[in-house]
Amino acid sequence: MPCYEIDGLRPVVHPTAFVHPDAVLIGDVIIGARCYVAPLASLRGDFGRIILEDGSNLQDCCVMHGFPGTDTVVAEDGHVGHGAVLHGCRVGRNALVGMNAVIMDNAVIGDSAIVAASAFVKAGMEIPPRTLAAGIPAKVLRALSEQEMAWKIDGTATYQQLAVRSLASLRACTPLTAPEADRRRIDIPGVVPLVDLKKAG
Repeated sequence: MPCYEIDGLRPVVHPTAFVHPDAVLIGDVIIGARCYVAPLASLRGDFGRIILEDGSNLQDCCVMHGFPGTDTVVAEDGHVGHGAVLHGCRVGRNALVGMNAVIMDNAVIGDSAIVAASAFVKAGMEIPPRTLAAGIPAKVLRALSEQEMAWKIDGTATYQQLAVRSLASLRACTPLTAPEADRRRIDIPGVVPLVDLKKAG
């Protein structure tokens, strides 16, 4: 993976974490146990410290950065969707930041809160625990249901499993020129396909 030391500080990655070879880590970055960092994520610890606590994930094309003297943190079991930008903020334990959301400096996403896709959380804003925030700028809409909380926990567990699967089996390869006649699907135990959820609803 592209991993760079700056000013004598080099990134730290726990042995049980998976960081994709196409993610970039720079300087004061600390990645805890069971974390998953997806392709093209950028964790720039060249000003402030970047921390992914145990069991959290940062998906494709996400950016984590901050001002000097700040920590940008995704707490334990935090979940950050594709393309999100986190700058000098804190994402609480078991919280979820949706795809393409932006969380600005000194904002705090409370434990088990959800920030909707494409939301813009202004600098200094605090999203209370177990609430849903959405919009540009983001506003707190309501408390989360038990079903929504269970959905979030299941999704994060799937990414924790993906870290294990990736450490065990992800490798560079040459593509086939055509699919095999009996091509199997990836089967992840305990995950209900979205089509089944729609039928159930």
